[in-house]
Order: sequence, then C-alpha cells, then structure tokens
Amino acid sequence: MIYDVIVIGGGPSGLMAAISAAEHGAQTILIEKGNKLGNKLAISGGGRCNVTNRLPQEEVIKNIPGNGRFLYSAFSVFNNYDIIDYFENMGVALKEEDHGRMFPVSNSAKSVVDTLINKLEALKVNIQINTPVKDIAYGENIHTVILKNEETIQTKAIVIAVGGKSVPHTGSTGDGYAWAKKAGHTITELYPTEVALTSDEEFIKSRSLQGLSLRDSALTVLSKNNKPIITHKMDMVFTHFGVSGPAVLRCSQFVVKEIMKGSRKVTMSLDILPEQTVDQLIDHIFQLIDESPRKSFKNILKGIIPERLLGYLLLKNNIDEEQNAANVSKETIRVIVQNIKAFTFTVNGSLSIEKAFVTGGGVSTKEIIPNTMNSKIMDRLYFCGEILDIHGYTGGYNITSALVTGRLAGMNAAFETL
Repeated sequence: MIYDVIVIGGGPSGLMAAISAAEHGAQTILIEKGNKLGNKLAISGGGRCNVTNRLPQEEVIKNIPGNGRFLYSAFSVFNNYDIIDYFENMGVALKEEDHGRMFPVSNSAKSVVDTLINKLEALKVNIQINTPVKDIAYGENIHTVILKNEETIQTKAIVIAVGGKSVPHTGSTGDGYAWAKKAGHTITELYPTEVALTSDEEFIKSRSLQGLSLRDSALTVLSKNNKPIITHKMDMVFTHFGVSGPAVLRCSQFVVKEIMKGSRKVTMSLDILPEQTVDQLIDHIFQLIDESPRKSFKNILKGIIPERLLGYLLLKNNIDEEQNAANVSKETIRVIVQNIKAFTFTVNGSLSIEKAFVTGGGVSTKEIIPNTMNSKIMDRLYFCGEILDIHGYTGGYNITSALVTGRLAGMNAAFETL
C-alpha cells in the first residue's frame, strides 16, 4: 500500500506531525528506530516535561536565538498558547512555574507522552517502533523509505523529524542530515548549544572552586575587544572541568560561536552581586568595618559572598584573611569589590555535541517554507523539530519549536496528499 504521509522520528516534533497529519485526514505511518516513542519528552524538564512557555510570543522568539524569527509565520498558525489549549483539551492539565514554564500538573512527563500515544492510536496511525531507516529514495510523485532490513514503504509525502545530534541515547544521532542532503538541502555547521563549558584556568585545574554554586549571578561573554556579547543572570556552578548551570548553558552558544570564528579562548565576566553597584558594595563594606573594626576582614565579608569564593579571592590577592578589617586599605577593598563585581576567567571550549542539550545548526531554514515546513527544493518533503537550524534556550522553547513545526509539517503534508 502507499501511505499519504510517513513521519520518521518519534520525538516531540514527530509525534505532533503524525497526529496532525492523521487529524487532517491522511493515512499516516510513524516510524521510530528506538523501542519507544517520546524519549526526549520523557526526560525533558527533569522528567516533568516542560511542554511550552507562557511568555508573550515576542519573548518566546527572543528566547530562541538560533533563527527564532523564522517561526513568526508558523506562530501565526499554531503558537505556544495553542499548545497549552491543545494539551488541556486532551485532558493534560498544565501549571505555570517560574519564567513562564508550563508543566503538567501531574509533574510527570509520562502523562504527556501517554496522552500523545493514545491520540495516535485513536487516530489509527500505524506506529512502527524498533524500525531503523536506512535511506530514502525520492521520486516524482511517490517517495520510498528503505528500512535497515531492506523492506520498503511508499508514501506521497515524508516528514523528517529525527532530531539533531544532542542527547544521542534518546535516538538523536544525526541520521536525517544525509537524507536532507540527498534531497539537495544545505546542512549548516553543527555545534553544541545549551552545553557546559571547559576551562584550563589554574583554579579549575586545582579544583579550588569545584562544586561551588552561585545563585542569580550575572554571567557575561566578552568579545575579543572585551565588549559584552550577551549576559544571563541565573544560577551557575564551578565543576572539575569548567563551569555549568543555567547561566552557563544560556551563554554557551555565544562562546562556541566565538571559538568557531577562531578564538582559542573566550573571556567570561561574572558579577556575583548584580543587584548592587560597585559604590553601594564599597559603602556597605565600610559600614560593616565601622561597626566591627576588630573583626577579621574575612569575617566582615563572610555574609556577602560564599566562603569558598571569598577564601579564593583573598588568596589570589595576597590578603591575610585574619587581618583586622580596620587595617585593610581602601585600595585593597576596591580590588576585592572589583573581583566580586567582575570576576573574569577564560573558557577554551565546551563538552561535545552529544553532551549538549540542544544541537545548533541543521537543515538551512532558507530552504524551508516558513508557514508550511515544506522543502523549497523537494516536493512533498517536510522537516520539523531539531533537525532544522533552529535552537532555543532551555525553558520550554525548544519543545515549543518542535511542537509548532511538527504541527505545521504534518498538517501541510496531509493537505498536499489529499
């Protein structure tokens, strides 16, 4: 038999594409190489599944720095608010958490995955798991999917939804790039985003700060000319290989891009107390010294920044931590405050793309029709999700992009074949 639509890939975009195609009347088959559907959804949001984000559309697109603007047309058809309605209409109650992140009330990703699978079954989508695809033969009117076991499946339209190269244990191993190239598509350079960064600074190698977490610090990536490229104010952590945590993940793609441009090292600047200006902090320290002049300088500063970081900064600046606060010079206080407000260090790379949360690069969006997800190069070929050169920050933005592009790809594949 010849299917109307084949969807390859059972992640968030593939599930939505198959549901959408079937809802619009197409005889649909969903092919997944792994042994279950929705692997990436199941681990998203720490296993709670951050299905989307409730921020206004403009903010959502701002939080998709990798070609987010491409999604304007798609959002005019199906957007983050439609995703919320869609799940709630299927019986998945959602709740809003910090920064607009939307989670199921159940706090279980399984409830989201099960609902989507139940929907596929209700729509009589043919689900084939443990079915790896070897190749695609593109034809004038009919495309043929060739499976690893050499079986073939024919279809009028194909949706490729196989993800990027990040988190490969969920099945995203970059299979789709070769099929996209075969159809004539450009694959822009792939790189890790939302990824921990590596550093060979002495304090990293000696593990002086390993495990130290900082709350709500402002982390900035600096250009070669020491101009700020991007700043994110969130939590971060020092590790045995470099730095990680939400602020680092958000800054990471800008570091990776600087290294791709030829920088061997990239400077980052950390403001540990972004709510206070330099002068306010100096005044506060002077006030504490006036109140307790006999206290050691270390004890004066103890309540201001974490003790391990304080010990490191005093050591770095050759300041005796037992010195009476009253005997510390104004210049020394200024140096310490400068270190607190602009603690600079260099990073020299990131963990691998396989260890990143999201893949940067992919099928060029210039070759995709933005309001249908149809290839501009090959008829009846559609792309959705992370295989596209679209990437966002963590916080529901990548899943939003996957669900929106999946919805459009499935719907338009159905329209084209009926």
